[in-house]
Amino acid sequence: MVDLRVNLNKFELSNPIIPASGTFGFGYEFSEFYDINILGSISLKGTTLNPRFGNPTPRIAECEKGMINSVGLQNPGVHRVINEEIKKLKKVYSKKVIANISGFSVDEYLQCVEKFNEVSEVEILEINISCPNVKDGGISFGTCPDSVYNITKKIKEIAKKDVFIKLSPNVTNISEIAKAAENGGADGISMINTLIGARFDIKTAKPIIHNIMGGFSGPAIKPIALAMIYQVYKAVKIPIIGMGGVMNAKDVVEMMYAGASAVQIGSANCINPYACKNIIESLPLLLEELSIKNIKDIIGKAHNV
Repeated sequence: MVDLRVNLNKFELSNPIIPASGTFGFGYEFSEFYDINILGSISLKGTTLNPRFGNPTPRIAECEKGMINSVGLQNPGVHRVINEEIKKLKKVYSKKVIANISGFSVDEYLQCVEKFNEVSEVEILEINISCPNVKDGGISFGTCPDSVYNITKKIKEIAKKDVFIKLSPNVTNISEIAKAAENGGADGISMINTLIGARFDIKTAKPIIHNIMGGFSGPAIKPIALAMIYQVYKAVKIPIIGMGGVMNAKDVVEMMYAGASAVQIGSANCINPYACKNIIESLPLLLEELSIKNIKDIIGKAHNV
């Protein structure tokens, strides 16, 4: 029997599959489709200090091999997330979760961290310094090594849980950014967030989404994600949660070969609510075909062949 257990530092997951933030709500919504306790963990919808309505519609544009979204961090604010959403999730999910935090200032990040510090259901704080869908929505922090080092260091000074920094692919040298996070004390890296994309109506020439540009995700970005994870794995010693266009079990294996210790599933959830379930069920069969008994053995395997 294949052992699917992986570790993100001291956090053991029964398997490496985690629905990505922003594509799975607060998790409990999917319990209508299947028992979500089969998931390795859940990265909750991105949370800011105060409630956000998000960007004007339309917010979604379909593309070949992907999609563009410009939701704009719509969420009910950290107070309601802790006191309402996580409590709803706890009724149908017994494992620890990942709190995804976004902000518009260092102080906002710190206030959210302080509030999640006291939530026993949260194991990891995933700090999104890479959202392309709101003006200054963290991306200004995420594109400069000095800024990444400074905000990571300040968060680590008050965080009581492991801190994973979520990186933007919209930079020149992502390894340099990842190293800055590690030097600032980060316990792990999440990567990659969406790339910047746009689409225009062929008849009117108008942008399809209101904000003109948004975050491009889906199968088309998988080779970019793999290349960046491969580079960052060589640059840092902390674990990586990989994401970017993962649609099936083969994509998961490929991402772990590059260096990911766990894998988040994003756009696939928007196409098929059973995507994570299907991947978890097909992963052991694929690993048996590859004569792999322990999935931990494939983390970074591409670096040793």
